[in-house]
Amino acid sequence: MSVLIRGVRCYGEGDRVEVLVQDGQIAEIGADLGTPAGCDVVEAPGQVLLPGFVDLHTHLREPGREYTEDIETGSAAAALGGYTAVFAMANTDPVADSPVVTDHVWQRGRQVGLVDVHPVGAVTVGLGGTQLTEMGMMAAGAAGVRMFSDDGVCVADPLVMRRALEYATGLGVLIAQHAEEPRLTVGSVAHEGPNAARLGLAGWPRVAEESIVARDVLLARDAGARLHICHASTAGTVELLKWAKAQGISVTAEVTPHHLMLDDSRLADYDGRNRVNPPLREAADAAALRQALADGVIDCVATDHAPHAEHEKACEFAVARPGMLGLETALSVVVATMVAPGLLSWRDVARVMSERPAQIVGLPDQGRPLEVGEPANLTVVDPEASWVVAGDRLASRSANTPYEAMTLPAAVTATLLRGRVTARDGKIPA
Repeated sequence: MSVLIRGVRCYGEGDRVEVLVQDGQIAEIGADLGTPAGCDVVEAPGQVLLPGFVDLHTHLREPGREYTEDIETGSAAAALGGYTAVFAMANTDPVADSPVVTDHVWQRGRQVGLVDVHPVGAVTVGLGGTQLTEMGMMAAGAAGVRMFSDDGVCVADPLVMRRALEYATGLGVLIAQHAEEPRLTVGSVAHEGPNAARLGLAGWPRVAEESIVARDVLLARDAGARLHICHASTAGTVELLKWAKAQGISVTAEVTPHHLMLDDSRLADYDGRNRVNPPLREAADAAALRQALADGVIDCVATDHAPHAEHEKACEFAVARPGMLGLETALSVVVATMVAPGLLSWRDVARVMSERPAQIVGLPDQGRPLEVGEPANLTVVDPEASWVVAGDRLASRSANTPYEAMTLPAAVTATLLRGRVTARDGKIPA
């Protein structure tokens, strides 16, 4: 079946065109292509066409916590958010520390078929931080695991992290670090600063993140390894990334939408939806992160989509599970924080939400140019739309969005995975 997308502007630039998709590829781009018989027409007058988004950091909870999310509901949320590929983190139950689990996640993603679900393998067995997993077996399995992380906990032992980086270099895979020195965050629930002190919340210092980033870029330098920093959250981390990249160290980093938009002033009402790891920092940190993303010091946006059940959030702030939904709101938050102020163009949005993340993990068919012959993994965005966020109306099985009742700009109106429409006008096609 062919699909004709009418009236779009590629990367939000130039004149409106029509894009014909056939056999999973972009077949033709032109002003007036006509309508082939039986063609599915997507009307998108004046809207923006981008390559499908790639999320390097999402939690789909399957196996083990399907009451909060599973691969089917998470894939639906991803498709509605404009994503065509997501990387599912390893902190499931059981942990994704063997091909049995990673291959299951891969196969379930293919069965659902809304996005490409790439499992992230654990660096250490059971996320225990002591014994390396058989990364080679997971990389050689059906899932072809290409990124490994203990996200949720830090690989805190420097010798274990050094060995992981060396091992990963030989395999040609990527280590993604959750940068948190655990001895500095015992009992911590909020950013260490005036707001936490006033609210009586245990403080989480910036140095807990920055000390691990500093250590690990040096370990990556000596190992000749590639290192990826998950959810960068402080101005100090930005400075360390600048230094490391200037030294030629192969380090990349992501920032979440919530760390671009939100800060710790939101904690005043003790709403558990605002608890996240790493915590919301001060406004100055958010400003530094936005500038770093614009400058390319931070490479990409990753959602850290973390679904939780209502009883896990509607409780005392200190015992609320950390994490926020992100897949369906990511594009709108990036528009609000980066496009509207002029920090990013629509072509830059393609870079930080599609092209660069695909390059970081080596996905050959994602983040490709909008050109004839390229894979039709596409996202259509209405830049003039606005919508009010309601957690109970999102596709996720959970509703823990920090943007509840907020009006956000721009909306994904269609997503195509290899030429097949996976989301349209806020719905998943039957």
